[in-house]
Amino acid sequence: MISLTLRASFLASASVLLACASAQAAPSPRELLELADLSSVSISPDGSTVAFRLERASVERNTYDSVWFVEPVAGGTAPRRLADGGPPPHNDQGGATSTPPIWSPDGRWIYYQALIDGQVQVWRAAADGSRAEAITHDPADVQAFAVNPDGSSLLYRVGATREAILEAEQTEYDQGIRIDATVPVGQPLFRSGYVNGRLATQRFTNDWSSRGPLLGQTVPSWKWVDLASLETRDATSTELRAASGRLPTVTTSMIEAVGVAFSSRSPDSGAIVEALFAGKAKTLQVRRPDGSRLICRVPRCTDVDVVAAVWRPGHDQVVFSTTDHDRGRGQSLLLWDLSTGTVRLIVRSAGLLAGGRDVGWNNSCAVGERYAVCVAADADTPPRLERVDLETGERAVLFDPNAALAAEAGPHAAFMAWKDPAGEVFTGEYFPPAVVGSGVPAPLFITYYSCGGYLRGGAGDEWPLASLAGAGIAALCVNEPALNLPHLDQLERYQTAISGIRTVIDDLARSGQIDPHRVGIGGLSFGSEVAMWVAMRSNLVSAVSVTSPSVTPTYFWAHSVKGAGFRADLRGMWGVGSPEETPDRWKLLSPALNLDKLHAAILMQMPEQEYLDTIDYISPLMASSTPIEVYAFPNEPHQKVQPRHKFAAYERNLDWFRFWLQGYVDPDPTKAAQYQRWETMRVKAAQGQPTPSG
Repeated sequence: MISLTLRASFLASASVLLACASAQAAPSPRELLELADLSSVSISPDGSTVAFRLERASVERNTYDSVWFVEPVAGGTAPRRLADGGPPPHNDQGGATSTPPIWSPDGRWIYYQALIDGQVQVWRAAADGSRAEAITHDPADVQAFAVNPDGSSLLYRVGATREAILEAEQTEYDQGIRIDATVPVGQPLFRSGYVNGRLATQRFTNDWSSRGPLLGQTVPSWKWVDLASLETRDATSTELRAASGRLPTVTTSMIEAVGVAFSSRSPDSGAIVEALFAGKAKTLQVRRPDGSRLICRVPRCTDVDVVAAVWRPGHDQVVFSTTDHDRGRGQSLLLWDLSTGTVRLIVRSAGLLAGGRDVGWNNSCAVGERYAVCVAADADTPPRLERVDLETGERAVLFDPNAALAAEAGPHAAFMAWKDPAGEVFTGEYFPPAVVGSGVPAPLFITYYSCGGYLRGGAGDEWPLASLAGAGIAALCVNEPALNLPHLDQLERYQTAISGIRTVIDDLARSGQIDPHRVGIGGLSFGSEVAMWVAMRSNLVSAVSVTSPSVTPTYFWAHSVKGAGFRADLRGMWGVGSPEETPDRWKLLSPALNLDKLHAAILMQMPEQEYLDTIDYISPLMASSTPIEVYAFPNEPHQKVQPRHKFAAYERNLDWFRFWLQGYVDPDPTKAAQYQRWETMRVKAAQGQPTPSG
């Protein structure tokens, strides 16, 4: 039985839900892509001012702009622009990252890393907006930095110089690249992925898929800068020891090494709060400078998904945020008072309080003595900057750069919860179709995996949910249940997913809201795997859109050059060895070995780094009667970054599902060839004839 809750009210029946759907103008794919994101929030030492970064994509210029602002925490005045921030950083998988600035102790400056003129350096901007300047001028890109407590100096970390990296890349190009465990086989070998704004040669940095630049394993060095004279020299061991508590860790594999998800040091006492993995949850622990430890064992600390923890200035208290899986990806702020051992709820949100889109660990609100300042976003409400009173939980909007979009665009999302026959609880966000009144149930599009923040395109940000709903296609983003993922067999995850998807399709069809014969599905990463599994193991969907590979024999051999660690992970998660060792398991899992079961129309919009992993099933499918269209986007990682590429994916997904689920053909003459191909596919599929790949 499905429970549906609109943001403003509880909906007791499907008829009420249908009545609430309206013909409001839905945001276009371009509006979704070019809205303002907010990130990197930091409160000044005296608690009076908050700094943050505004980021916006430009399809026309195929880039991102970012600007640093400050605003009084009390509100009442518009934000003050401080400086350009350069293109905002993305990680090696294509996800946006949050990098809060560091305030000077007197509150006069913010210090931040910025990619300007092809170099990542440390910059500072005056809080009064009077000037901004580079503090470092290093021949290497700055990886991390820390400011001395008295504000007199700064330490920063660098690796290999930009010139050394360029020379190493050219040397490999000239002499040939030796294929070893670090080479991403299938990805172009020379300067094919973006690193710090430049197309660079990449290498794997672990057994799975993380990538870094050539010479990325160079032992880093620390340098010291006098902030008055800007004199720069190598940091001494004494300076490093004195600053050890403030320096960012060099390793990025702390989770794998010691089971720590994240940690934060108190500026007052030097104590460290850290989240330790404990089965499905994370355990909060404090380590005092005297060696004593304190573990949070009260109910609000146990069996919850802690995503961030920050010390409250001037108090022996920790403000931490949790993801509440029973409410989808809604987040709560809580306060742990170490002196009393109590934990109290500050505020509970329907959406995120730590970013505009689904975020990872340690993305947090900025915490001052009286207030927290958060980037808040709900499924149908774009990012805005909010202040939260730590005592009362009262929320107030400080800055909303997307107010016009939020006010004008619909349809609105409804939170859903349901159980499959096995009793597994699923949650999701449902956008009713905006066109109601024909009496004909609507088509349904589903994207699976994770549904946090403002749902412009679901996990991976490629399927414009509100735009689909505005075009008359009901759109549902489904959260994967809160399973013990690191230790769960992938086959069990697939079967759990298909069970939840089948249940929600049946329930929505039974209530008359959707047509079960016109259902599409799409997803990124594990969501792509689920989409292919649903297409392969059921007749639930008639159209599919994926952007990541499934595990196949080709995938196995392409990545097995990584060595024993990768093979062990693959065996542990998928239960497969080589195709010769475990042929039955491969026959069960791989789309390449189940081509006869794939009949839905399949759109693949793949990053260049991964599309060759699919060659053992896209090639035979392109010679079959199964409708399939394949695109590869140059220089893109796991999740597409370039605005033009994301815009193309948005538009094509909208066209694809409107064609296959509604029979709609856009009259735009520039798309005529696209629809001719798709119509040919439709006819050939109906006749059971192979579709010409041209």
